Amino acid sequence: MAVCTSSFLSSTSSSSCPSLCFGFNPLFFSSASRRRRSTLPLSCSRLRGYRFFAISAEAESTAIFNSPEVAKSFDFSNEERIYKWWESQGYFKPNIVKGSDPFVIPMPPPNVTGSLHMGHAMFVTLEDIMIRYNRMKGRPTLWLPGTDHAGIATQLVVERMLATDGVKRADLGRDEFTKRVWEWKQKYGGTITNQIKRLGASCDWTREHFTLDEQLSRAVVEAFIRLHEKGLIYQGSYMVNWSPNLQTAVSDLEVEYSEEPGSLYYIKYRVAGGSRSDFLTIATTRPETLFGDTAIAVNPQDERYAKYIGKQAIVPLTFGRHVPIISDKYVDKDFGTGVLKISPGHDHNDYLLARKLGLPILNVMNKDGTLNEVAGLYAGLDRFEARKKLWSDLEETGLAVKKETHTSRVPRSQRGGEIIEPLVSKQWFVTMEPLAERALEAVSNGELNIVPERFEKIYKHWLSNIKDWCISRQLWWGHRIPVWYVSGKDCEEEYIVARSHREALTKAQEKYGKNVEIYQDPDVLDTWFSSSLWPFSTLGWPDESAEDFKRFYPTSVLETGHDILFFWVARMVMMGIELTGTVPFSNVYLHGLIRDSQGRKMSKTLGNVIDPLDTIAEYGTDALRFTLALGTAGQDLNLSTERLSSNKAFTNKLWNAGKFVLRNLPRQDDTPAWEALRVHKFDNIESVLKLPLPECWVVSKLHVLVDEVTASYEKFFFGDVGREIYDFFWSDFADWYIEASKARLYHSGDHSVASVSQAALLYIFENILKLLHPFMPFVTEELWQALPSRGKALIVSAWPPTSLPRNIDSIKKFENLQALTRAIRNVRAEYAVEPAKLISASIVANPDVIQYISGERDVLALLSRLDLGNVNFVESPPGDANQSVHIVAGEGLEAYLPLSDMVDISAEVQRLSKRLVKLQAEYDGLMARLSSPSFVEKAPEDIVRGVREKAAEAEEKLTLTRNRHNFLKSKVLIAN
Repeated sequence: MAVCTSSFLSSTSSSSCPSLCFGFNPLFFSSASRRRRSTLPLSCSRLRGYRFFAISAEAESTAIFNSPEVAKSFDFSNEERIYKWWESQGYFKPNIVKGSDPFVIPMPPPNVTGSLHMGHAMFVTLEDIMIRYNRMKGRPTLWLPGTDHAGIATQLVVERMLATDGVKRADLGRDEFTKRVWEWKQKYGGTITNQIKRLGASCDWTREHFTLDEQLSRAVVEAFIRLHEKGLIYQGSYMVNWSPNLQTAVSDLEVEYSEEPGSLYYIKYRVAGGSRSDFLTIATTRPETLFGDTAIAVNPQDERYAKYIGKQAIVPLTFGRHVPIISDKYVDKDFGTGVLKISPGHDHNDYLLARKLGLPILNVMNKDGTLNEVAGLYAGLDRFEARKKLWSDLEETGLAVKKETHTSRVPRSQRGGEIIEPLVSKQWFVTMEPLAERALEAVSNGELNIVPERFEKIYKHWLSNIKDWCISRQLWWGHRIPVWYVSGKDCEEEYIVARSHREALTKAQEKYGKNVEIYQDPDVLDTWFSSSLWPFSTLGWPDESAEDFKRFYPTSVLETGHDILFFWVARMVMMGIELTGTVPFSNVYLHGLIRDSQGRKMSKTLGNVIDPLDTIAEYGTDALRFTLALGTAGQDLNLSTERLSSNKAFTNKLWNAGKFVLRNLPRQDDTPAWEALRVHKFDNIESVLKLPLPECWVVSKLHVLVDEVTASYEKFFFGDVGREIYDFFWSDFADWYIEASKARLYHSGDHSVASVSQAALLYIFENILKLLHPFMPFVTEELWQALPSRGKALIVSAWPPTSLPRNIDSIKKFENLQALTRAIRNVRAEYAVEPAKLISASIVANPDVIQYISGERDVLALLSRLDLGNVNFVESPPGDANQSVHIVAGEGLEAYLPLSDMVDISAEVQRLSKRLVKLQAEYDGLMARLSSPSFVEKAPEDIVRGVREKAAEAEEKLTLTRNRHNFLKSKVLIAN
């Protein structure tokens, strides 16, 4: 603990200070905070003077923290200094305790191309709350950070950058292009990491990973090999989602559908061997795919086309190519014309039908979205250009029936944005069904807990209907597929799976001789393949003897957005079980989307995107985090500036409360005062029962709060946690107890009486900071460092124990005092009594209630603005009851407030009489307008509605004023 080295107290060392004030480390606070004196009222001069605070010895030799005694409000610019100090002290690293249960979260790795958005802010906030809470609970806590190489996104960024110089990827070649991407990553890849730090993420950055780093790359290759050895990875030509611009396959989960205007084309297919009237009309949104038709299908029960089943149809503009007319119940006879063209090479449903019926598959599309030689004269045309020309030619040949405006569900690439083309292509796949079975069992047997629980049904439905996963991508940036081919051999039959080129060559030479040549598969693995290994590959897998793997696996929680439950979460569960034999995490916590104040999804198009960094600059990180954390698990959150402003005010309120607490502690050298303060204990029932009513109430409420908040933290009910702490701090502590404490601090004149309030203020406030720290780490740490004798940083301080003593009877008694105070305040407001004016009161209650209420007459008088010398406690109504306002605060607790103390009755009656005339005229005028048929029928609806609302409001004011007028008038008559 640091020794006080301040020049004006050079003779005083920390050893002479009481345990609550060991000394002041001048390295932690600005010189202003060391010079400034407390400015308490003269009536509290015994509390004035310098106070010096115990600060952890790890402080750097620069000022880090500001004290609320000198700073008007919390300075957001100090957040980065606080963060760097935490990191420099090693507080983000797990404190390994043998035999203890670690708490581990693998961070969802943001794309290396990413820039901070509110989705990042949400997951960082929630995960940091979990980490900070468990760290304070004493568990070895590890938050594993990292970034994803983001195959498609990163390649796109670099290709666009090169395009500005007129350079294409193909011009460079694979090796040089990959080199350029790595250079880009080194230059810009750290942006998202630094932005995440700005949010307060207390990750162990010494364990940061990148999905293409050596350790994770080794894990990816090992996973591929093990899955292949088990027969779970295979190669084949199947229908995929093809991105013509990106020149790669993308998964179903990377395709986004949008309702877009388009056209529905009606085309005649003549029946071979029939007359001119024998034709079938099909309707399609993609006429260019007709070159890939291999059948025409109708419903077997559709009588209109029964005579054509088994015959041949002529595909238009193909120089007479015939396809069979078949029947299948798959065709909806009531949709469109009831006739369906089957293009298995370019439609997912047609592909499945063709495989079932054994129809041939024709591909009419090149990888760049142009038509190939199968399209004859249309070969080389872009698919959309071909559509226009084809329709024009159909019109010329009389085969075009009509074209209608039609809204279609269009598939677009999530990354590139272009329209996806269903295409049959040779790819690598993972067989998912056996993996899915074990992942389903993990939820059913309780090994995996999903929060909110309702997402279990979605998880189970997806896994129960899972398709094989296409894991190959036709990119240059990513994990190269560990497969090599032998030159001159059939690629689908003769390939080698190996961990390296050297191993592959050795295997090839063993099988084909020394002169064999091999080349590696050009494709890379789907980014999600490496991400699905994240929870265990970052801990050292496949080396299961690695210290981190043994110590921290399986992890505790996987927190992410519900929109990637299938992208990432389910795949991690399947891979973890398959490759490690264990579910990779015990809990899955899913958060919703961040929407704007109107509930709309944020988008650049709508112009409603809220930048987290701009928000932090205006409102502070703590206010942003608190706002985001108040949402409900799994539900979308509407973010508004009103919420942010409210929580910025909460930060200021917290700061001002700290200022009040600090300014009302004893001076540093007032040893008797500190000794008197230290006498008060709050951790045993005997001590709590001895406390005065306000202190017993607030301490008991705090102890109840600790239990409730701790339980909510354990259940991941973070919204409840935030609201519970907010309500206690703002209402119970700030609005009630701080105000009540002033009766002892400023008005009692008794040093021993003041000490109990000082002890309670300090005890309550430091525990509020602990409970709130996971949500609002920066302001709470700054306030903590200003408190006396705290020793350690708040980030690593102990969480408050649960099941601490409380007195429920005292809570009920103080609630009666609150009810009485509120009732008196309401009457004062109703009669517009000046705030500074003190009034008399007679409190009527039974002897038991009188005993504890009268025991706190100073508090009641202070909170209610009563004249302390004229507050009477009686068991029956006073003699002037008829000239008083009667209040019923609760069962067995009433009060009488003399009207003469609050208002000049005669003058008020006259004023109210004039007001009644004015209000009546206003009301009559509004009603006259509403009684006029011409106004009600002809005026705009919103104008009429506005007048009705004004009339209702005027009527309410009239009724209230008349009642008060009659009441006061009756009092004048009684007095006369």
